[in-house]
Amino acid sequence: MKKSILTLSILLLICCCSDNNKQKLKAPTRVKTVMVSHNSVENQQTYVGIIEEREGTAVSFTSMGIVKRIPINEGQFVSKGQVIAEIDDTQARNLLNGAKAQMEQANDAFKRYKMLYENGSLPEVQWVEIQSKVAQAKAQFDVAQKNLADCQLIAPVSGFIGRKQIGVGETVLPSQAVVNILDINTVKVKVSVPEAEISRINPQTPSSIRVDAIEHSYQGGRIEKGIQADALTHTYDIRIHVENSDHKLLPGMVASVSFLSSSAQPSEQITLPITSVQKKADGSLFVWTIDKDSTVHRTTVHIGYTQGNHISVTSGLQLGQRVVTEGYQKLSEGTKVIF
Repeated sequence: MKKSILTLSILLLICCCSDNNKQKLKAPTRVKTVMVSHNSVENQQTYVGIIEEREGTAVSFTSMGIVKRIPINEGQFVSKGQVIAEIDDTQARNLLNGAKAQMEQANDAFKRYKMLYENGSLPEVQWVEIQSKVAQAKAQFDVAQKNLADCQLIAPVSGFIGRKQIGVGETVLPSQAVVNILDINTVKVKVSVPEAEISRINPQTPSSIRVDAIEHSYQGGRIEKGIQADALTHTYDIRIHVENSDHKLLPGMVASVSFLSSSAQPSEQITLPITSVQKKADGSLFVWTIDKDSTVHRTTVHIGYTQGNHISVTSGLQLGQRVVTEGYQKLSEGTKVIF
């Protein structure tokens, strides 16, 4: 019996030692980090902007009719004078033929009465009446000719077709937009600026524009500054001109716009990803820093402004320290990590 108890005790002791060894051999937690260093930060404010065309022209017919042909597509470049749509011209062509016949008849009568008038056989009143009829016939012919020409919709400017508003077979009304022609050789970036900040911006204020959709940045040009605020948001619309010779910037794209005062000087600040800054129960802020022995510790910090997805740290960190940016959810004081 005593031998059995002794054997059981030895087995329990071995198990405890094995558990302790497993705890000691627990793998370090893998994290991602960043080295604390100075970043050059400019005194700038970032806004969200929308790309707009420099000019947009809504093109429409001057008369009613059924659309029979639209030989262009959305996004296609068209030149000034190019045919972009046609309506059924049967009625207009018939009216032109009738007007042409009346004009020929009036001209023929004019030639015959002219001989009588020159011979003194035609009263002056009738001669004036004949001349008036010829002029009326010519005017009616010109109107009918123009109505027939108006059955073709001609591009008044060069540009890209933005959107087709009417399809083949539909009845179009006078002044109803058929297509929009957009000039995007230069575009405008529309930004809404709060009234408290609009005074800092003038037509020559430098700006930087980032468009993530095409992963490209641009230097902004001349600024059009609105003078009437939105009644609800109390913001003013400004538009920044941007060269777009390669036509990569398209209307509707979202842009990130930064304005820099010409008198502002870059300053050296410590910035970290916003997600790396955590909050304690008492409301104070901290980050996880890594010691020389690869263990992590809570380090209290004080923060400043935010810029995009980064935040400036005004105190609490030193250059060269390593801060955890990802994987901090599994950490506790003194946890061993690898990075």
